Amino acid sequence: MAGIVGVHGIGKYKYYLDAGGSVTGAAEAMRLKWDRYLGVALGGEPRPRFSEVAYFAHHLHDRKPDEGPRALAAMDAPAHKVLVEWAGQLGVGEHVTGALKTFAGWLLTRLDSRSAAFATLFAPEVAAYLTDPVKRERSRQTVAAVIRKNQPKVVVAHSLGSVVTYEALWANPDLRIDLLLTLGSPLGMRNVVFERLLPAPINGRGGRPAGVRRWVNIADKDDIAAIPPDLCDSFTGVDLTELVNLDWIDFHTVEKYLACPAIPPHLRPYLA
Repeated sequence: MAGIVGVHGIGKYKYYLDAGGSVTGAAEAMRLKWDRYLGVALGGEPRPRFSEVAYFAHHLHDRKPDEGPRALAAMDAPAHKVLVEWAGQLGVGEHVTGALKTFAGWLLTRLDSRSAAFATLFAPEVAAYLTDPVKRERSRQTVAAVIRKNQPKVVVAHSLGSVVTYEALWANPDLRIDLLLTLGSPLGMRNVVFERLLPAPINGRGGRPAGVRRWVNIADKDDIAAIPPDLCDSFTGVDLTELVNLDWIDFHTVEKYLACPAIPPHLRPYLA
């Protein structure tokens, strides 16, 4: 096998907790699942296809995350701001009025249950990554180290992981890969992610990292994290964007993305 490295998205801190605080244990648990998910798309029995999943979620959390109604109260100001800006992309509460925390709470009441649950994971982790320089650098270094160690031909980056991977590849131009496959990526999300990227976009455009030979982006047309779903208008060097229809409930999970029919044509050339 030529080698594939995965980079996870939001909501994966539970793997670290379940592994008793072991990064290695969390990464291996995720790798086994990703192999199984990809096996569905390839129509074969589960077997090793991912060399490793780069695990960085522990860098974004200082404590066990709150769930349910307590999640909003636990959000800090940067997370509230991300929540409000993200909801604006959906056309919910486009104008910020009143106290930010109060407005963020009102927004959650306007969302359906699946979107609200997603938001309480998305906003704190995106805010932690984009606003805390230490957490950001540690996350990027973790991803870069896994790519450097495994020297994969392919990197599959899901959700927030696509943002970390993008920045890690730009910060480490010695890293060379044949294919960057981004799934459900928020890289192009205006007012939330895009303008805050490092390096900053120039004249409204980001660009493919120099060490990436080919970049393919796959997004569910209704994925509320992948806004806009097509990255070609925001980044030069995106070779292809494929819009897919995954599941109205599981619109953003890596399980649905890896198992979708759009994946095999891009990965088969790199599998033994």
